[in-house]
Amino acid sequence: MRTYLNYIDGAWIPALAGKTVQTRNPADTREIVAEYAAGGADDALAAIAAAQRAASAWADTTAVARGRFLSKASQLIEARKADLAELLTREEGKTLAESTGEVQRAADIFRFYGGLSYTLGGRTIPHDLPGNLLYTVRRPLGVVGLITPWNFPVAIPAWKLAPALVAGNAVVLKPAGAAPALALELARALHDAGLPKGVLNVVQGDGRAVGNAIATHPAVAAVSFTGSYTVGHAIYQQLAPRMARAQMEMGGKNPTIVLADADLDLAATLVARAGFGLTGQACTATSRVIVDRSVAAAFTEKLVAKARALKVGNGLAAGIDMGPAVSETQLLGNLKWVESAVAGGAKLVCGGRRLANGDFAHGWFMEPTVLGDVTPSMPIACEEVFGPVIAIIAAENFDDALRIANGVDVGLSASLVTRDFKNALRYTERIEAGVVKVNQVSTGLALQAPFGGVKQSSTDSFKEQGVEALDFYTRTKTVYLDYSG
Repeated sequence: MRTYLNYIDGAWIPALAGKTVQTRNPADTREIVAEYAAGGADDALAAIAAAQRAASAWADTTAVARGRFLSKASQLIEARKADLAELLTREEGKTLAESTGEVQRAADIFRFYGGLSYTLGGRTIPHDLPGNLLYTVRRPLGVVGLITPWNFPVAIPAWKLAPALVAGNAVVLKPAGAAPALALELARALHDAGLPKGVLNVVQGDGRAVGNAIATHPAVAAVSFTGSYTVGHAIYQQLAPRMARAQMEMGGKNPTIVLADADLDLAATLVARAGFGLTGQACTATSRVIVDRSVAAAFTEKLVAKARALKVGNGLAAGIDMGPAVSETQLLGNLKWVESAVAGGAKLVCGGRRLANGDFAHGWFMEPTVLGDVTPSMPIACEEVFGPVIAIIAAENFDDALRIANGVDVGLSASLVTRDFKNALRYTERIEAGVVKVNQVSTGLALQAPFGGVKQSSTDSFKEQGVEALDFYTRTKTVYLDYSG
């Protein structure tokens, strides 16, 4: 068992109330993974105060100098990759291959923004008068709050932290209680890289108490949040009275459309990867497949074969394709979704059961699940499940499939499988989603490209990742300088 304290003002300190909390391995709940300081509002206030003290000097540090800390931390993360990947698998449950890729992505994100520090600046603009200089500069916001989820416990903190820090902000980070170890390991890497004290503060503890303290504090200029719509909407309302900047990424109900001309083997492979990979616990996972009715039976048969071939188990074991749900609550919620869908008229084509015998006895495992005969109005077709459950919906043609895909109140990621170039382009123009893919999995993002959703998936104001991420963490000053006299 590992022990973690909160990271405040450059030091590792226990919770002010002296409380602790433990996490357990979702593949074998007999194993305690780590014990944490269980912080509350007072700990969050101490972190914010430390960030306030550090903000001015950090803002005055050049962007290139700030980037060097990120580049050094990237090297440390990569050197510790094997250990961190194993820790991630033990705490969150994903396979070791998935965890290794996620840790590498965090290292790459830090490296990307470390390099981007050399380009961080404004631009010169032609003036209409001689002897005048017109230009812009980027300046940091000050203190920013980051609230991150459990499903990507190192990648999402990294892609929020890196642009926030390189832009010159001091940060208070609240990781999710289900899997906070990797966020604290990011703090350790930055600490070991020599990051000045107070520039980064990490408070693990009660989500409501710590989150409310961050969202309502007048010194916090902005909050970037990833999680559920219910929580994101509540945080947004807390920020609104003082018009603080908000970035809310709140999930999706991501479709993959399979047209009649599609390569069905490719389609089944893509959907299985996007729906069952990461145990379906990704905001960009495919949870509904909208299939041309003429090929729906053939596609379903191929998808079911893919689902039945998956090996479920402890993510640390060799050959495992899908790990457990992160918690008992998540598992029972997934099973309840399947039960209610069948009660509402859907057909259980494959899976749908908890795995609880033998090696599964002490974990939160379930079978990869495929539901057929789903109609667009069913709750299973409209609401996020966040588990390895794929609903198949039949459509009459391309236009009908697009109508169904757009007929929900979220729009994060969407994929299309087709050989028709014209329909592919029409789809990219008309689909209501922030991430649009053709003949690719709905999951998986390029760190150098902007990411974000539309509708209730996002506040849809600032993008994450890529160069565009810096827009959220900076404000632009326009400078007019007259030297004509």
